Amino acid sequence: MTTSMGKTLVLAGDIGGTKTNLGLFSKDQQRPVLEVMETFSSPDAPDLEHIIRKFLHMYPATVSSACFGVAGPVIDGKSKTTNLPWEVSQDRIHREFPFQHVRIVNDLSATAMAVPLLNADEFFPLNQRASAKGRHLGLVAPGTGLGIAMLIYHGDRYVPISSEGGHSDFAPNSEPETELWQYLHRRYGHVSIERVVSGTGLVNIYEWLKDSDRINEYEGFSLKLKEMDPAVAITDAALENRDSGCVEALEMFVSIFGAVAGNVALFGLTTGGIFLGGGIPPKILPKLKEDIFMKAFVNKGRFKDFLEKIPVKVILNDEAALVGAAHCAIVL
Repeated sequence: MTTSMGKTLVLAGDIGGTKTNLGLFSKDQQRPVLEVMETFSSPDAPDLEHIIRKFLHMYPATVSSACFGVAGPVIDGKSKTTNLPWEVSQDRIHREFPFQHVRIVNDLSATAMAVPLLNADEFFPLNQRASAKGRHLGLVAPGTGLGIAMLIYHGDRYVPISSEGGHSDFAPNSEPETELWQYLHRRYGHVSIERVVSGTGLVNIYEWLKDSDRINEYEGFSLKLKEMDPAVAITDAALENRDSGCVEALEMFVSIFGAVAGNVALFGLTTGGIFLGGGIPPKILPKLKEDIFMKAFVNKGRFKDFLEKIPVKVILNDEAALVGAAHCAIVL
């Protein structure tokens, strides 16, 4: 598995509902080194194999092993993606491409595998608690959907544990959140956390605020919501303080996000830290720096003191899932 430069390469993928990142990595003592990466539109492709073929046509290389982090549950090497009409199969990929080893993992497992490999400057701490090796870690990652995973420290290494926790029940913590739940229940039936803490979730919160006459949408904003990604439009207007309704929607989103992260910390006793991944946290970092998130994170009654001791960090490296998948490919 060598290139003309004599480097050993593996293929890594981060497969999301909106985009697919593929990269070639070389092996290094510290962590995989990215040699080249491309981003593809996931909805525009019929399946993952189509994207792999396109990528390897662009960057011909001999690859012995590959690992793909997929946004969806992975069972027996197969995954029916949650937000795409794809079925990803490691056996099918193995048959089509001359890779010695192929592995499919949940995308949050891939991101979790990267966490111990990242440098201090690739995180932004939301509190001043120090991380300690040898303790469980939790990962909460809102983007197109909501991913939740853990790293359980066993023996002398971290073992990633994937989940579909984003599809568990949304639990309101206030009267307004209860009314939001009722609004979403009428729309969807089951109200999962992902219906609230995701890109679509932010839009759901904004629409509830508007439809319940809690906010007045400023002139022309409804057109902007149709012309561009509505979650981006709401976020931009909130961070630039151009619209009070968007500010209210984003602050409610951040508060619920904090409560969910606190729940994950309790479920996994993640005293080594909670890490915020996915595409959304780095983009709303100015709002996460305020006390809204951390106030909701520790608001767990008798366990407030316990949660105050847990470090909480935003992952700034938007290629973390790709790094984790590359690490997985190397250790196959």
